Amino acid sequence: MRHSFILAAGLAALALSFAAPASADLRPTKRVEPQYPPEAARSGTQGFVEVEFVVDEGGKVASVSVVNAKPARVFEQSAVRAVKQWEFAPGGGKGKVRLDFSL
Repeated sequence: MRHSFILAAGLAALALSFAAPASADLRPTKRVEPQYPPEAARSGTQGFVEVEFVVDEGGKVASVSVVNAKPARVFEQSAVRAVKQWEFAPGGGKGKVRLDFSL
């Protein structure tokens, strides 16, 4: 029961922590929340991941790269997997976003 509460609280906090893409020209039409890694939730680990991404002319995310993450190797995979699923209005461009993971 406690694990479910911690995970739910973490997801609620994560939902509020998204920042807008850095480029004013990018208008998100679909955002997928990253999953809080279960082992990080169990241990109470919190942190953030900053990613840069390229959006193609059709509005799909073409590539994602991690710029910074604290702690290292904890949240990156989840952040990248989520951002790859985002969609934007057609036009393309580059963006940068920080995803905070907090319980």
